[in-house]
Amino acid sequence: MTRRTDPEAGRSALAAWALDPTAAGRAVLAPAVRHTLEMFAEEYPGGAVELRVPPYAAVQAIPGTRHTRGTPPAVVETDAATWLALVSGDVEWSVASADGRVHASGERSDLTELLPLPGPRRVVRTARDAQGAADGDGPADGESR
Repeated sequence: MTRRTDPEAGRSALAAWALDPTAAGRAVLAPAVRHTLEMFAEEYPGGAVELRVPPYAAVQAIPGTRHTRGTPPAVVETDAATWLALVSGDVEWSVASADGRVHASGERSDLTELLPLPGPRRVVRTARDAQGAADGDGPADGESR
């Protein structure tokens, strides 16, 4: 897969989302979603599952049968906030699925074992820890959250 999102812009947008997920607008969500979808597709290359986060992006990932036309054999669709929460570890797949925030159909569409992604999880934790330290309520040296 060829990267289309500048990785630094994607990380910066993800960090901005992490600090205030409810206030994140299109200027933050679009690069954060694209960046994390591209990371997912790089980590799990293939074409068996199409991941859709409308209106921002869609990628094909996961090894298996690749489709070229029509409806893919497996589809995962969710909104931007849920996708970012999934890749960062803010919400578990089972919870988002049970709440109806994720629509998954077809073989290999259960991403329980593939999420969160280590890179996005680290970016989110680092941003939140830095904000907490700046606010004076972050973890003490040597402590973790």
